[in-house]
Amino acid sequence: MAKQELELSFEEITEADVPELTAVMTRAFDDDAQKHLGQERGGPEGYDNGDFFRKWLFHYKESVGYKVVHKGDVVGAIIVWILPGDRNILGTMFVDPAYQDRGIGTQMWQFVEKAYPETKSWRLATPNWAKKNHYFYESKCGFHRVDSDPLLQELEEGLLAYRKEMKPEDEAA
Repeated sequence: MAKQELELSFEEITEADVPELTAVMTRAFDDDAQKHLGQERGGPEGYDNGDFFRKWLFHYKESVGYKVVHKGDVVGAIIVWILPGDRNILGTMFVDPAYQDRGIGTQMWQFVEKAYPETKSWRLATPNWAKKNHYFYESKCGFHRVDSDPLLQELEEGLLAYRKEMKPEDEAA
């Protein structure tokens, strides 16, 4: 039986959203750390105090962030970097653990693709231990693991690079 899609809305993130989004992000990243690393807490710098959003969303003009809302509850968020040349980066995407495994991540990625139809390719980096992320990005979103990517520059140790080509190069020119 197919999963029924949840009704989601996508709203651009403002500074006023940071406290609530930080709580959701903290739950999501801590849940991953507990499941995959056996650690109580863990995430990128600033994930648990709002600095992540202030650094990676509000600091760059290329950054666009969306909070994902279901029935009035913030259930996740997305940050993308829209770059010249339409080769873009998925900066982060997370779903509150209470809402995971319900198709929300897939709906989120579909939203991103529809919101940026001119994108020629997407890139992302994710921790090498985050096996569920690997499955999601490869099987649900169509990404392929790559050894490196010039847009991701030097990857921090422990991160894997993924890319998804949206348009063949002859069409993308």
